[in-house]
Amino acid sequence: MASSDSKVALIGSVSLFKGLSRKELEQIAQLVDDVDIPAGKVLVRQGENGAEMFIIATGSVRIERNGEFIRDAGPGTAIGEMALLSEGPRTATVTTNEPTRILLAGHREFHQLMEEHPTIRLAILGGLASKIRMLDEAEAH
Repeated sequence: MASSDSKVALIGSVSLFKGLSRKELEQIAQLVDDVDIPAGKVLVRQGENGAEMFIIATGSVRIERNGEFIRDAGPGTAIGEMALLSEGPRTATVTTNEPTRILLAGHREFHQLMEEHPTIRLAILGGLASKIRMLDEAEAH
């Protein structure tokens, strides 16, 4: 990443983290790893257990469910929020379209941060509730 400021801004753009303060976003930024992934690499495979979340910093990925193309996603997209909060099977297969840089957040480290900082946990639960509401509304239409 160009700077810690751009890393914090990218994390702050993720809906799950919308309610967090700058200081809290900086704490999350300290937990994530900056990883370069080559083109054509499967980041997650549908049905396999996951324990990490990825935020796309540069590049793009292809998202498929049950072998069907869902969409391409680029910078600012978070993948695997549910696995970060509650380890379990992946709901889609995600493959890099081109060389892609991601921020990688692990389940164990993230849960430790939420234990130490209950305000972060509350804000994330609020973000998750908002996302579920949006999905419910979209499904109703």
